[in-house]
Amino acid sequence: MAGDTDDDMRVRRPGASGHRAVPHTADVRVEAWGGSREQCLVEAVLGMVECFADISGTRATAVRQVQMPEGSDDDLLAALLDEVVFRLEVDGDVPVDVEVETVDDGLDVRMAVTDVRSVPITGAVPKAVSWHELHLAPGPYGWSCAVTVDV
Repeated sequence: MAGDTDDDMRVRRPGASGHRAVPHTADVRVEAWGGSREQCLVEAVLGMVECFADISGTRATAVRQVQMPEGSDDDLLAALLDEVVFRLEVDGDVPVDVEVETVDDGLDVRMAVTDVRSVPITGAVPKAVSWHELHLAPGPYGWSCAVTVDV
């Protein structure tokens, strides 16, 4: 496609998954993609975490399970990232691995976590998820999402 960069082509490859932070005034903007809605949500969580913490090589110390009721795709993205922010603020939990599975009445989310004090902090810790320009949707190459995180 004319005007696409190598990064754009990597993002649009069918079945590919990943995430990246993009410049955004005073906040963090995370873009994520995956072959399924669930994989895209996993990548969004990991992308948000990597904006403020280096979790490479970090081992989980606990697993937290969350049941999320079915809602619109945008609602699920916002609710999942809000849950990560909440657990970080209240319990000091940082996800190092995430699994998302669709169940009859919503999503079953399992987060392997560690204590925030055990990971190097590399950026501003997220405070909230913004609804401005938030989206999660299927496309020709899989699912993609974008979200702005207030820091």
